[in-house]
Amino acid sequence: MLETSARLLRLLSLLQARRDWPGRDLADRLGVSDRTVRRDVERLRELGYPVHASRGTDGGYRLGAGTAMPPLLLDDEEAVAVAIGLRHGVPGIEETSARALTKLEQVLPSRLRHRVDALRASTEPVPADRPGPAVDAAVLSTLATACRNRERLRFDYRSHDGSSTLRVVEPHRIVSWGRRWYLVAWDVDRDDWRTFRVDRLAPRTPTGPRFPPRDPPEGGAAAYVARGVSSAAWRWRARVVVHAAADVVTERVNPAVGVVEAVDERTCVLDTGAENISSLAVHLGLLDLEFEVSGPPELVEHLRLVAERFTRATATNQA
Repeated sequence: MLETSARLLRLLSLLQARRDWPGRDLADRLGVSDRTVRRDVERLRELGYPVHASRGTDGGYRLGAGTAMPPLLLDDEEAVAVAIGLRHGVPGIEETSARALTKLEQVLPSRLRHRVDALRASTEPVPADRPGPAVDAAVLSTLATACRNRERLRFDYRSHDGSSTLRVVEPHRIVSWGRRWYLVAWDVDRDDWRTFRVDRLAPRTPTGPRFPPRDPPEGGAAAYVARGVSSAAWRWRARVVVHAAADVVTERVNPAVGVVEAVDERTCVLDTGAENISSLAVHLGLLDLEFEVSGPPELVEHLRLVAERFTRATATNQA
């Protein structure tokens, strides 16, 4: 019986490791006959694992998705990777991650638990200045499914002042930005792209009907969120002509600092901003590229003062 149980676990591990397995290959890997493989597959089915079989001389097996979550077998490296990911947590669903980590650590062999503990003891994450809002994992799943199936979504949305409105959208993508989750969707009533904070929406069921795909917002969903989230916090902003290719500037600009638009092969425009003028000037200086600024006047004046200050700083050496 022990040998049979061990063989079943080995068979299950093989089925989870590869999408399709010819029956002959499974028999060779397990060191048994084709008939034994068929019996073991039937035992797995009785335990709730949906193993599909294909007919023919080269018949094989595939582990499918079932109606319930069966036990999952992980090798050593996979178990450690999952534990590490859960320990660091996903912003907004830390509580769910912690519950899953507790279950996993209960069954980790001591050798793997020591590896996870060693990493925990040797790693010091940078703390966030403030925690992000909690997000229901079930809501994320609902949004992701609607995005994948291209089904219209209705939800109640709470604005920053606490008022609530019913929104009807065509969901496109979910974006994780900083400590928050955002839904990028086409707002049906407003006939335009919009960004919604996931922690402020409550989906209504059912979803649907399905909608045809449309061109995404310029630059993609992540860039769209970056523009909206960053610019919302900017007190000062500027459109700067940079004398360099767009891909060169993009490599030097964090999406939270600005968005790059190509003009030609040697020129682009950087739409950027900051909370104060001095920070905006620093962002531009860190480009280490030639650029032109036409406004706002406060930025032009600040850059002139900085240039004079730098000139004075080197005047002694020149003399």
